[in-house]
Amino acid sequence: MSNSERKKFLLMHKQWVEDIRKCGNYIHSGYLINEEKRPGGGGLLIFEAKDYFTAKKIIGNDPMIKHELVIWDLQEWISIDGSQPKFSNHLG
Repeated sequence: MSNSERKKFLLMHKQWVEDIRKCGNYIHSGYLINEEKRPGGGGLLIFEAKDYFTAKKIIGNDPMIKHELVIWDLQEWISIDGSQPKFSNHLG
């Protein structure tokens, strides 16, 4: 896949994130950099969903994932003190 094609899907990903955010849901997306500020370590997407199944369904709609442009893994975060985040809304 060419860089211009990949860039098209990255723009679609950014719009997908923005659409979710506009609905009042907590979501953030970004890429990882090294100490010299160079990208290449992958990306990170953080969002809140009501459960793992719902999160997997949501992430399946990410254009970068739909078009198999990234290798991804979904992990659920559990607070060590058992508290729940107090975000404004959650997907699902």
